[in-house]
Formats: sequence, C-alpha cells, structure tokens
Amino acid sequence: MKSLKKLFMLIILFGLITAAVYYFRDTEGPAIKLIPASGSISAKSPLSLTLIDEGTGLKQVRVTVIQAGNRMSLVDQAPPPKAKQIDIELNLGTLKLQQGAIEIEVIATDRSIYHLGKGNSSRKVFSLSYDTRPPIISVLSKAHNLTKGGSGLVTYRLNEKVERTGVVIDDLFFPAYLQDSGMYACLFAYPYDMPESKFVPRIVATDLAGNTRQAGFYYRANNKKFRHRTINLSKNFLQQKAPEFEPMVPQPGSALDTFLYVNKEIRRQNRAKMVELAQQASPTPLWKGSFVRLPRSAELAMFADHRSYYYEGKLVDKAVHLGYDLASVAQAKIPAGNDGKVIWADYLGIYGLCVVIDHGLGLQTLYAHMSQLDVKPGDMVVRNQIIGRSGSTGMAGGDHLHFGVFVSGIAVQPLEWWDKNWLKNNIDGKLRAQ
Repeated sequence: MKSLKKLFMLIILFGLITAAVYYFRDTEGPAIKLIPASGSISAKSPLSLTLIDEGTGLKQVRVTVIQAGNRMSLVDQAPPPKAKQIDIELNLGTLKLQQGAIEIEVIATDRSIYHLGKGNSSRKVFSLSYDTRPPIISVLSKAHNLTKGGSGLVTYRLNEKVERTGVVIDDLFFPAYLQDSGMYACLFAYPYDMPESKFVPRIVATDLAGNTRQAGFYYRANNKKFRHRTINLSKNFLQQKAPEFEPMVPQPGSALDTFLYVNKEIRRQNRAKMVELAQQASPTPLWKGSFVRLPRSAELAMFADHRSYYYEGKLVDKAVHLGYDLASVAQAKIPAGNDGKVIWADYLGIYGLCVVIDHGLGLQTLYAHMSQLDVKPGDMVVRNQIIGRSGSTGMAGGDHLHFGVFVSGIAVQPLEWWDKNWLKNNIDGKLRAQ
C-alpha cells in the first residue's frame, strides 16, 4: 500500500509539474511592428503591419484607427492556426478620415493558455499625421529660354516639407535644392539628343506623406542642329592607344577591336560615372560670375559634334562629342573654370587623367586628357586657379584639353557658361532676385 501511495503521489507531482510547465511556457505577448511608425501618411501610403509570436502562435489581431475621439475598426481577424508571423498591409482609404492627427491602435493575442486561457496580449499605439493634400507649387522665376543642348534655371516655393522635388523631363529628373531664403532652385537641361516633342519640363514635388503634384511653367525652347564630322582612324593612332586601354577590355583583340570597345562600352561607363558624381553636388551655388576657358586656345572640336569613325575607308563606329576640345601649347596650365570643390582627380577611361569640379546645384565641370593633376578630391578651388596641365591621356590623339559642363550628370553646352550676359540673364539674375 505504501508503494502504491508513493507512486500515486509521484504521478500527481509529475502531472502538476507538467501542467505548470505547459501553463507557463509562453508568458510573452506578440511582437508588433508598424512601418512607418510615425510621421505623415496618406491614403496611398504603404502601411505595413508585422506581428510575430514565436511561442504558441497568433490567435487574434485587432487594428483600430482613432481620430478626434472616433474609433474606427480597420482589422479584426483570426490568423490561421499555428501562424507564427503575419504581415498585413493596412488600407486607410476605406475609412472616412479627416486631415490631421490619427492614432493606430494594434492589439494582438497569442494562443497561450496563460492568464487562465485568455493568452498573452500586446498593445501598441502609433501616432501619425494623415495628409492627402499634395504640395502647393508657386513658381517665382518668370522667363525660361532654352536652346537644345543648353541649360535653364527655375525657382519656386513650396508650402510644406517634401521628400523629393525638382524638374522632370520625359524620363529625366533634375533635383531642386532648398536655399536659405526658403525658395527651391533647380538647374535643368534641354538634352542635345531629346526630340522637341518630348521636351516638356514640369516641376514635381512629393511630400512626406507621399502626395505628389506637378506644375508647368512658361518656357521657350529653341531647336539647334549640331555638326557632323568624319574621323579617319589611322593604324598609327590605334596602335598608339591600344596599350593604354587593353587592361580595360575583357577579351583583347586587335587594336581596332580595343578602340571600338572603349569608344562604346567605356564611354558609356564614364558617362554613367558623371551621373554618379552629380550626387555629390553642393545644395548652394559655389560659382561666382562667368566661367573662364583655357587662355589663348584654339577650338579643335565643339559640343555635340556627331562623329563618324572610318577605318581603311569603312564606317566602323559613331559617337557624340560632349564638350569642347581646346589646344594651346603642350602641357598648358589649366585654370579652374570657376570656384568649386574638386570631387574627382584621377584616371577615368576615355577622359584619361581628369578633374571634376562641383560648382553647386548639380553644376559640374570636367577637365580631361591631362598629363598632370595639381589638386585632389576635397580641395576647394577658385576661378583661374591652376589645377594641372594638358596632355593626351585617354582617347586623345594629341595634347589638348577636353572641357565639359554637366547639369545633374547631363552634358550641356559650355558656351553658355562662358557667356557672362547669358549667365546674368538666365541663371545668376534669378538666384539674386529672391
């Protein structure tokens, strides 16, 4: 009898321990995560709710939106059995919300038997602002006259903080920069290769809640035709340049094969690099007055010259020359076109040894084919400061300077930036007016 009594007590004790372990095995409520958890949102804003319970799994989810004392049910559902995690996209567009502050209350319960079978519950309240009104765009600048291949500037004000604003033209975006005065300034381009029908610039602004508005502005666009030039490739030129570029070619072949790869693929990569460098633009103008050009120099090539390359009488390639080729004397001292910050001073494919200077608002100048660099990235330079010497590195047949101007990575006509009257009427005057 004593043995049976001991066995019975052990069974009861074991049962109690097992029950206690089972009862207390999950005492934590589900984890709740909302993205975004604060800030401004709209009916179209992506609002993602994630619930996780690694213990017994999720049992019930309730989401309530509270505004001005009104409670509006948004979600009330039971997740599938054994669900450890669920993701819910919340759609506020189904509710009749007013502009202003809202709270999103989330209550999640798991399948634990803790709390006498009621399970563990977690509650979180997120405070946000509901905004469905797009920004108001007020254009400040009056006249916007552009020539194909050239630049323009528009200034405007917005009535609220924004996530993104600038000028859109077809599939191009030119960012605007907020100035100390409260206005936005946006340099944009009329790309040399854009059809007239597609050049329709519009200001765009997207606020912190994701609401977007576009606005047109008055502009006049002038068409322009560019020169066509024939370049005869000599065997001597190809053999001279091939060793410099062979390390860049995946499968080196003949000297002509090397040239063709560099003229297409490396050229494309280098232009992509200029777009990348545009991300380093200063938000404020750094330049002062018109830009200077290489003194006492002759023009060897002009902006947007369309080139056809021939070898042994056959057309082998085509390209567009996006800058000015200027030559004076061998290893000429090269002046900085204007005040700015050096953001590149190194070798860059077709440009050889080159320097890129940022002048603010997305405006940058390129100095290519140099033989010597006298500046480094991070240096602040002033107009006419010597930054190096001319040379024939990169895709150059002789000693000269390739000078390029870029607006947010898009090549534009340097002639305009050398012209003090054009700069005063189209750029600097607008910046000073506000």
